[in-house]
Amino acid sequence: MVGYAIPETWILYDACAVAQALAEAKAAVLSLRTMPYQRSWVEGVQEIELKREIAGTSRIEGADFTERELDQALRGSPDKLVTRSQRQAHAAVKTYRWIGSIPDDRPMDEGLVREIHRSIVTHADDDHCPPGRLRERDQNVVFGNPRHRGAEGGEVTDSVFKRFTETLQREYKDHDGLIQALAAHYHLAAMHPFLDGNGRTARALEALMLQRSGLRDTCFIPMSTYYYDEKQNYLKSLNDVRAAEHDLTPFLIFGLEGIRVQSLRLLSEMARHVSKALFRNVMFEMFNRLRSPRRRVIVERQIEILKLLLEADSLEFQALADKIYQHYTKLKNPWKAVRRDLIELEHLKAITVERHGESGLRVSIRLEWPTEITETEFFKRIKQFPKARSHSIFQ
Repeated sequence: MVGYAIPETWILYDACAVAQALAEAKAAVLSLRTMPYQRSWVEGVQEIELKREIAGTSRIEGADFTERELDQALRGSPDKLVTRSQRQAHAAVKTYRWIGSIPDDRPMDEGLVREIHRSIVTHADDDHCPPGRLRERDQNVVFGNPRHRGAEGGEVTDSVFKRFTETLQREYKDHDGLIQALAAHYHLAAMHPFLDGNGRTARALEALMLQRSGLRDTCFIPMSTYYYDEKQNYLKSLNDVRAAEHDLTPFLIFGLEGIRVQSLRLLSEMARHVSKALFRNVMFEMFNRLRSPRRRVIVERQIEILKLLLEADSLEFQALADKIYQHYTKLKNPWKAVRRDLIELEHLKAITVERHGESGLRVSIRLEWPTEITETEFFKRIKQFPKARSHSIFQ
């Protein structure tokens, strides 16, 4: 068993060794912060990111639940949740929503860290772990693989925890905010000051400190998802720091890569929303010019097709046909009209229709279309629409 050694320096690392990882992480965060967004859909994205964070931080601790059970945990009240894992997930989502509202000028002191723990374990683990209370004498804990021992319960834990929180407000401020967040995560997890919920508290504290480093509000990233996906490397990097007498370099490099990866993933999702918004604008602008008596009904149907594909990205032909069939029921030959509308949209290069499987078709939106089409090209292609029977893919 690996014992706990009180750190001589609370934020020790090789600045040269982490420089590249830090620069790449900060560049990714900056790109994310400067991405234009529409508030309504960003709020939806953030809810998804929060769900990923809760799933990650819970599963690192061994929670095993289905997506449905997770949804119940996030929505239900704690007294109606059956398993401890669900109650922990419910407490975690409450905590993350709360820390998102903490003012930046609130001191990162002992009281705040205790309050984070109190929120994490209340109605989840408070049957065996006093919320916000440090371990007392003879209340010792072991964790990890290989097995590690936290700080000695009682006076040692009290002293180490106090020094840690005081350092958060002093020495930590001389370092980059991303470094601070990862360092705090490690040290809180290493000392394990509480009887339970230490890992969840450490990751929530990290999330709060990342918020204060620019990853706030519209660009929350679920680091716990990264830690869960890379669980072996996550635990190894923490163990490597412990073995190196709290030299944070391995965990900082690992964590900064996570910040970069998660920021770029979220950036890609946000960029996709921007692309869809642009597509809708161009779609309505172009197609509304075709609302002649002859084209009006066709245009309305084609817009419905595009709107469905914008929501789903792509659909099997039969699934798409089932969703839009209501718009074709009054026609003499509905299926012929469906095929013709898809052929015309593909001719405009707004969608693709491809073979999928042995006999199926998949219809996909082309988000690059608005950046390619011009008004002249649009009307030129309208005049050159092919006949439905000439399109071999529907034969």
